[in-house]
Amino acid sequence: MKNSFFYKILKVSTIGILICVFSIGCKKDFLEKKPLGQLTSDNFFETEDHAVWATNAVYEQMRNWDVHVFSFIGLTDIISDDTDKGSTPSDGNFLTEIDNFTFDAGNISVGAIWTGYYQGIYRANIALENIPNIEMDESLKARLLSECRFLRAYYYFNLVRWYGDIPLITTTLDRDDFTQSRTSAAEVYAQIISDLEDAMEGLPLQHNAVDKGRATKGAAQGLLSKVYLTLGDFTKSSEQALAVIGSQKYALLPSYSQIFTQAGENSSESLLEVQTAAFETGGGGTQYNEVQGVRGTPNLGWGFNRPSDDLVGAYESGDPRREATILYVGEVLPDGSAIVEDNPNIFNERYNQKAWVPAHSGGNGNGPGNIRLLRYADILLIAAEALNEIGETDDALTYLNMVRARARGQSTSILPDVTITDKNLLREKIWNERRVELALEQQRWFDLLRQGRAASVMQAVGKNFEIGKHELLPLPQSEIDLSGGVLSQNSGY
Repeated sequence: MKNSFFYKILKVSTIGILICVFSIGCKKDFLEKKPLGQLTSDNFFETEDHAVWATNAVYEQMRNWDVHVFSFIGLTDIISDDTDKGSTPSDGNFLTEIDNFTFDAGNISVGAIWTGYYQGIYRANIALENIPNIEMDESLKARLLSECRFLRAYYYFNLVRWYGDIPLITTTLDRDDFTQSRTSAAEVYAQIISDLEDAMEGLPLQHNAVDKGRATKGAAQGLLSKVYLTLGDFTKSSEQALAVIGSQKYALLPSYSQIFTQAGENSSESLLEVQTAAFETGGGGTQYNEVQGVRGTPNLGWGFNRPSDDLVGAYESGDPRREATILYVGEVLPDGSAIVEDNPNIFNERYNQKAWVPAHSGGNGNGPGNIRLLRYADILLIAAEALNEIGETDDALTYLNMVRARARGQSTSILPDVTITDKNLLREKIWNERRVELALEQQRWFDLLRQGRAASVMQAVGKNFEIGKHELLPLPQSEIDLSGGVLSQNSGY
């Protein structure tokens, strides 16, 4: 059973109205009609409920196809050395382009991600502009505004890592205003940091059962630690990661494989998850699970995001995380319901077990698996990496070995504690630990970019990575055209 916050998100009066009234893409004649419930853009943002609904709409965008589903997987996992496209050879050619680094500014994924994330920012901006004017409980108002700032920061963080200099929009624009120019990545990062610092002031350390799943102070601190790590500010990164650790609000689950089950959702290890549920009529799930599900028998999905040979080889001997991450042909599904049979149309067939969900209502496209965006193990490894870089080796080893200890469980013959004290060698160990601990959780590409290793790693596995070009995605050609040339293109495209 999902938490009450999720059900609030899915109320028809909450999301349906907001999408129609405030979506960038609504047509003018539709906006002139009063939607169900008689709420319009003229009489919205008048009550406390309206403030809650507007904030929920910013969360709801997280389940959107263009935010955390097909293109997201393509531009985080498939683009990296962790996975190949998967599915059948002719299916999803735009993802083949991503996999092979032959994509251009017209690629579907490049445009979809841009649209989906900016729609999330648009919703956040609407809420941030209008909620302050509502007469309501001031503490709730402050919390909702903090949640919207946190979510806006999250949307921008992914965009700036993908595209570099991008339009920085913090107010609502006319839906026909396509003249926004690019803002430097440094200014975008400054806004992200400001939003997260402001969010920390108004977010609680944890929520009650009714609101579980909403952003917390720990989530803001954890995301900020990752922002600083990306920027190479290891002192500030370690400070934020240690603040999360010191809060004592989070803990590693004893079983690694449990994290990705429904029993492991919103657990002690979770800082941020996209909330989902499968209802008989649909509307609460995502296709995140379906696009990565077994293609064939059993018929669970489309078979994309195949774990690569290179990832398989990255695990140390006996590491149980490999079995918890990769679902092989001939293997029994985690719930024991079926055996994965060979699909002769798929080369080197295997699947992302972390995306697996049991049978549910509403069909495969109504996936009820929460999407894990930020875990406590990630924070421990951020702390380890940042502390190693500033010379605090003993503490770095402590946090690294906490992650390894959970992974090996009761075994005494695998994954021994790391004892290396050389900074460079320890850095390599931490980077590989991040890879195997967070594999197929859409972290690898961003890690390679910030580590400055994208070119060497991609070329080593035979991908057509061009230095000076593929560190960034191209801006969608459609956006450049709509801007009348105000938006410039990234180098090489």
